[in-house]
Amino acid sequence: MHHKLPLMVIFGHPDDEAFTCGGGMAMYAAQGVPVRIVCATRGEVGEISDPKLATPETLGQVREQELRNAASILGAQEPFFLDYRDSGMRGTPENADPRSLHLAPSAKVVEQLVAIIRRIRPGVVVTFDETGGYGHPDHIAIHFHTSAAYWAAGRRDCFPEHFAQGLAPWQPPKLYYTAAPRSFWQGLYDAAVAAGIEPPPFMRRRGLLGTPDEYVTTRVDVTAFVDTKQRAVLAHATQIQPTNPFTNLPRNLRTQYQGIEHFQRVFPYPKPGERETDLFAGIQDLVAAP
Repeated sequence: MHHKLPLMVIFGHPDDEAFTCGGGMAMYAAQGVPVRIVCATRGEVGEISDPKLATPETLGQVREQELRNAASILGAQEPFFLDYRDSGMRGTPENADPRSLHLAPSAKVVEQLVAIIRRIRPGVVVTFDETGGYGHPDHIAIHFHTSAAYWAAGRRDCFPEHFAQGLAPWQPPKLYYTAAPRSFWQGLYDAAVAAGIEPPPFMRRRGLLGTPDEYVTTRVDVTAFVDTKQRAVLAHATQIQPTNPFTNLPRNLRTQYQGIEHFQRVFPYPKPGERETDLFAGIQDLVAAP
């Protein structure tokens, strides 16, 4: 039992949710936990795998619908969009767009997130770690904004104007960052090469890409939902390149590399060596605490 407090995942782009924790989202939704997605942008400057699917002008609209489709597959409710523009990769012209997420005033983004957290009152919040997985400016930005909003949501002196809207302070009991261990990336890289799949360039940072394994506090077994996760990933069709190792590995290897989802628990701060297998572990005690 999880008191049916919602699971809230907060990411930068459509598809972040499916790749990082789609299996867990589907698993908890199947248990009756409300699952909510907050997406900061519509991924307007992402790649287009097939010109028949979208144009640069329509990509944001198409990716919004792709996220809605993926959410339905995972059993999540309608997503929230913060309406910022995709910042693109570091050093690209899109980085200078004043509408982009990574240039947005922190106070504005945090206020939006606090309002959503107070409205939904989640039990668990999940977002990227400080590296953003592989360094995307929007991933890093949403990490910092979400972390700030997590703490601000429970304080009466933060955004008191919300109270008139019926949005009382709410401190979610648990906060997690997604974590892809270095051993995971190394294994996935080797498996892709062995299968004749050329890994994307960002995966070539052998030994450096990902979270140090010792930082991972939580490993959630989502083996029973790997196929659901795969369908949600494939719903983001504009972003699925022909050489994507997540979708092109043989099923047994996909199950091996997608069947466990990894997280770093940020709050409550874990004791040395503490490990868990459930994002909602111990939440009853946390909710009951004065």
